[in-house]
Amino acid sequence: MRTPAEQTGRTRVAVVFGGRSSEHGVSCLTAADVIRVLDPDRYEVLPVGITPDGRCVLESEDPQRFAITDGRLPEVDAARATVALRPSDEGGLVVSEPGTVPRTLGDVDVVLPLLHGPWGEDGTLQGLLEMAGVRYVGAGVLASAVGMDKEFMKLAFAAAALPQLPYVVVRPRRWSQHAAAVRAEVEALGLPVFVKPARAGSSFGISRVDDLDQLDAAVAEAQSHDPKVLVEAGVLDGREVECGVLQGLAGGPAEASVVGEITIDPSAGHDFYDFEAKYVDGTAALQIPADLPEAVTAQVRAAAVEAFDAIDCEGLGRVDFFYLPDGSVVVNEINTMPGFTPTSMFPQLWAATGVPYAALVDRLLQLALERGTGLR
Repeated sequence: MRTPAEQTGRTRVAVVFGGRSSEHGVSCLTAADVIRVLDPDRYEVLPVGITPDGRCVLESEDPQRFAITDGRLPEVDAARATVALRPSDEGGLVVSEPGTVPRTLGDVDVVLPLLHGPWGEDGTLQGLLEMAGVRYVGAGVLASAVGMDKEFMKLAFAAAALPQLPYVVVRPRRWSQHAAAVRAEVEALGLPVFVKPARAGSSFGISRVDDLDQLDAAVAEAQSHDPKVLVEAGVLDGREVECGVLQGLAGGPAEASVVGEITIDPSAGHDFYDFEAKYVDGTAALQIPADLPEAVTAQVRAAAVEAFDAIDCEGLGRVDFFYLPDGSVVVNEINTMPGFTPTSMFPQLWAATGVPYAALVDRLLQLALERGTGLR
């Protein structure tokens, strides 16, 4: 079977975005910017949007359709033609319109999944692509699942001897039956603590708790996004620094970007790097490179690669750290599909490292095309 690239000279890329998670709108923003920089002489784009209720539709190729309007994030247009993603008889993925005689829109060479959160970034879509034997950008099934679930991510980091902050996992049944015991465990962490959904991103559902009387409401807010909740010790006067990681080319070792730091304008009313500061009001400032001692920068970059390898990540990852007042560094989390607009931290880190946005997208696609399908 000849691939679309062999037939037309262009690589057919299915850009998949939207999805069922609370990060739907962020995914649409990412897709718009990625589609904008894909070279039409080299890539044929097939934009596949997933609606909030889980339907696949053939979306617009016009990136202008996806923009923040009056503070509202964009959505996949549920009124557009529904399509099906299915394995072809010869292997690979076919995008087709259902019907008595389905109209096949064509095989794809590679899938670029730009989904954030559950039902896309967590290994579910990756499993479908593995079953179809199609190449795709980013982490595989296991790494995606571990990277999405903060509990198991932290267990993997602990096994790799990466330093972390203490935390408590709050499962729904234990919270409903033994809330007093959970409160005691949280109190032992010391205040403040941060309460967050175990499997969500973009700071959705996160609350800072300075008094135990606030804990129940914070858990309820986190559970509105995920039944499983993580409560993590807070960092007083800590600095939030981040580092991007890319899979090495031609089987080489993973590479770390320069290190950046996130600061929040204290007059803006944000207690931490929350969703509004990230995407809406622009009160988060990114300092790249971060003003850190050279030895600390080296430590963060080395630990970022260790975290990437600890979960068997592929393609890309952004690793977040806290630099504590005593000079120590602790790893917070890894994101296997980080925010990817040009103003997001990950692309900015790599631009400062010498890989501009369009080249970064191209490198990720080439990495995906380079690696084989199946077990590896």
